[in-house]
Amino acid sequence: MIIVSRNFLIFIILSRLITVDVCADIPVVTTDFSVVEAGESMPGGDTTSRHRSNRHSFSHPSSNLGFEQGLDFKVGNGVFKKIWVSSPSSTTASDGLGPLYNARSCLRCHTNNGRGQPPTEGFQQTRAVPLFLRISIPPQTQAEKILLSQHRLGFIPEPTYGSQLQGFSTQGVNAEGLLNVSYTEIPQPLSEGQIISLRQPHYTVSNLGYGDLHAETQYSPRIAPPMIGLGLLEAIDAQDLLQLADPEDRDSDGISGRVNKVWDIKTQSVTIGRFGWKAGTPTLEQQNNAALNGDLGIGSWMYPNPYGDCTTQQVECINQPHGNTSLQGGLEASRTMTDLLLYYTRHLAVPMRRSAGARRALTGKQLFYKTGCIGCHTPKYTTKSDAAVPELANQLIWPYTDFLLHDMGEGLADNRPEFSANGREWRTPPLWGIGLTEIVSGHRSFLHDGRARSLLEAILWHGGEAEAAKARVVKMSAKERNDLIYFLETL
Repeated sequence: MIIVSRNFLIFIILSRLITVDVCADIPVVTTDFSVVEAGESMPGGDTTSRHRSNRHSFSHPSSNLGFEQGLDFKVGNGVFKKIWVSSPSSTTASDGLGPLYNARSCLRCHTNNGRGQPPTEGFQQTRAVPLFLRISIPPQTQAEKILLSQHRLGFIPEPTYGSQLQGFSTQGVNAEGLLNVSYTEIPQPLSEGQIISLRQPHYTVSNLGYGDLHAETQYSPRIAPPMIGLGLLEAIDAQDLLQLADPEDRDSDGISGRVNKVWDIKTQSVTIGRFGWKAGTPTLEQQNNAALNGDLGIGSWMYPNPYGDCTTQQVECINQPHGNTSLQGGLEASRTMTDLLLYYTRHLAVPMRRSAGARRALTGKQLFYKTGCIGCHTPKYTTKSDAAVPELANQLIWPYTDFLLHDMGEGLADNRPEFSANGREWRTPPLWGIGLTEIVSGHRSFLHDGRARSLLEAILWHGGEAEAAKARVVKMSAKERNDLIYFLETL
């Protein structure tokens, strides 16, 4: 027996009770899978890129930008690709790297603006790797517990190594350590006698540069996500996300998504998280500036500390020269730079759907809906009419996410809280563009740490609130599973 998702229940209610008050910015899901829906082939609305599919598919600007706006996009792209150097340097507009860092540019992790590639087993860290190890510890004092409960802090950094393990350093400073990964193969039986092998990762840290980690250190490996459509995600009304939340599972569908409550540095207030694997960041601007500071060690107006993730225990790190100069407004990355970077990341266009009307794609779409996947991967929204950027307003978009935190089971648990998210919860990631991963990024690695080597493996790692949907995929015929994957590959 097929159990319909809460979105199907919403559709049934709407069809019977016209007076039900449902937010108009979440279009009702379809029950007709015979044809493509209006606008479905243009997942970013008017912003959708119409360029042919190739490795640059995630690097085009919103299609509705004017000529001068396109120039701003290109200059922002220059900031995104900028190779930072250590201080002191004659290139004062590009110095300030580190002293501890994971990459020298944004592009080093988001290759072609796509998904990062995890290291292979036995990898030796001699270059930037788009897999970061977030680290933290449980609260140690009452004051820390209060700050966490007020959502002013998302976690407590590890006392010596900070919030992230840094595998690289500038001259005269020890790197923090190397992240090593190994895998265990786990057989997963499917219907019709098929068996697929899932890859369970095991992480260790070696070559620690500053002594042992805290005994209660919590670890969370994270891969760099794709960059497309971020401005559109930011333009979705917060009320739409609150409407989708069901923390008490009042409709008894087994799905109890909830928003993450995080600290907005710009407004100095608690708000809804949207970005990051656990929705730990409220805005794209804060996400950009946090990455500059944590991943590259670059100070900006939002995170002015020029030493990045250095701690007071790393004395040689905080004694290094930095690039905060009057030429950049007293910062390593000037406000002009970060504004241009924000403009660029807001306007990276979502590519046009491929083969959306193919019979297999429509069959796979119906299976995606009936299996219950849309219980978390909400297909479509209409962005706000008063969005911060006019070109992103009033757009019918198809990101396939609800932005909510969901318990994904023990198999995917990192056991590391982040603001309201517990150690088993993850934000539903957008699916648009997922079928272009191999073309853009050169690999087929999925999930937060890249463990899944195919879309089917990614589905089979789902547990917790997604256990029922996964079980239906396991019981599908081989043809149905192939049609489901075909649909996802057209996104």
